[in-house]
Amino acid sequence: MCANVFGVLKSLFGKPFDGGKRMDNGGTQQQQQPMEQQYPPQHPAMIRLYEVHKEVTSLGPQVCTFSGLQDDRDYKRLERDLTRLLLEVDQVDTEGKVELQGARKRAAQEVEGLLRYLEENATHPSRLAIEELSNEARRLMDQRVVAPQRSGGVAEIDDELVELLQQLVLRLTQVKTEGRVPLRKARYRALTRLCAVQDVMEGRTQQQTLSLPLSGETHTAVHCINQVMAKVSVARSQLVALLMGLSGRDSCAHLSRLLMEMQVELDALDVSGNAAIRNYRKQVVEEINGLLKHLDLEGEGEDTRRYDLAQNNSIREIEAVRAHVSHLREGVLRHCMMGELGFRPKAELQSLLTHLDQVDTAKNPCIREARRRAVVEVQAIITFLDLREALVCRQPGPSEHPSHRAVWLVLGSLSDLQAQVLGFDGKRADKSYMMLEELLTKQLLTLDAVDPQGDEGTKVARKQAVKFAQNILNYLDMKTDEWEY
Repeated sequence: MCANVFGVLKSLFGKPFDGGKRMDNGGTQQQQQPMEQQYPPQHPAMIRLYEVHKEVTSLGPQVCTFSGLQDDRDYKRLERDLTRLLLEVDQVDTEGKVELQGARKRAAQEVEGLLRYLEENATHPSRLAIEELSNEARRLMDQRVVAPQRSGGVAEIDDELVELLQQLVLRLTQVKTEGRVPLRKARYRALTRLCAVQDVMEGRTQQQTLSLPLSGETHTAVHCINQVMAKVSVARSQLVALLMGLSGRDSCAHLSRLLMEMQVELDALDVSGNAAIRNYRKQVVEEINGLLKHLDLEGEGEDTRRYDLAQNNSIREIEAVRAHVSHLREGVLRHCMMGELGFRPKAELQSLLTHLDQVDTAKNPCIREARRRAVVEVQAIITFLDLREALVCRQPGPSEHPSHRAVWLVLGSLSDLQAQVLGFDGKRADKSYMMLEELLTKQLLTLDAVDPQGDEGTKVARKQAVKFAQNILNYLDMKTDEWEY
């Protein structure tokens, strides 16, 4: 939408408004004069419309990258400015001229388009989902970290808290953006802060396992380092509060000054060549540096190259692998349809898995999710080939248990359904999707009805078949959930 949001007015002011022909009083055709010649730039209506065009050109990029909500200050400012422009366009005097009325109408449509785009993104379900997940993370951090520290207690940081935070990160990663810049930007900013808090939490968990602080009797400097350690603990909670918007009157600049002062205090200590104390001081300094690196997050998400992951080299690597996987999948399905089993690119697929494993995700959860999905695509083809091979090589004996044979019959049906799932390229609303989902569910029900009758081999086979069917369903779900990085 944004690509076209400025196009209309540009075309209006950059070329004649009406270069067509009209009829004269005698009924003969004559060339109509361009509007600029009928209404020169000095015409009051044209002057005002040109002024509106300049303001729209200025406001357009701000609207197209705004990633906040309706109660944000910038939203209200943009809405106010666009509403004012709309009123000013409405007040342009066209003197009853059709050409000027058309120009005014198109200018109003341009401003209305920006207003709609602004509102759509601020109220989009995905934008509201991002905000709800952010609020959930704020409540968690406030309850477990910030509030206890402010009341003079100890922040409750443990593995459980880190795991809860990781779950929130995963849920944020899976929010759909529909390719909209404001939604990608909002998700990126929320993820950046959560990942920073996660990093702070994980660093704290590791610190608790150290046999520190040292006894104050070891050296006179140890008492000072212990005091700094206590300040670092408070600063950690303050940093979490800042990152999650729970800081009150605190600011990044204020906390940065406090941390820098702690570093200066540590640098001034005389450790008199004591290696243990030097290491202790070094660890505290490193923890302070770890906190400082997360204080420069105010501008995160403003750089397109950061939140637009299509420009990321790791994503490009993943997309190249996916393109190769798509080519191999087409080849596999084509040969299977022809009854040929000679095309078995398992070695090539395994090499692609190795390649994906080496892709640098830079701790970015969206890149991790993109890589995970690519891995699932590769594994789906490998399992399909493995099952096909097992079905071809299967040679049941006369003593085979009937229940075991029933499981293999289901596996044969699942193999055919997986071929359809691999080749499926549609949406969840499609009839073919619903048919595949129903058929796979029926196979699960058939497996559930198989009675092993105490046969251990059947129990194992049925369990594997159930997992296989569920994996196919999950893969079909993944192909149609419209997730974007």
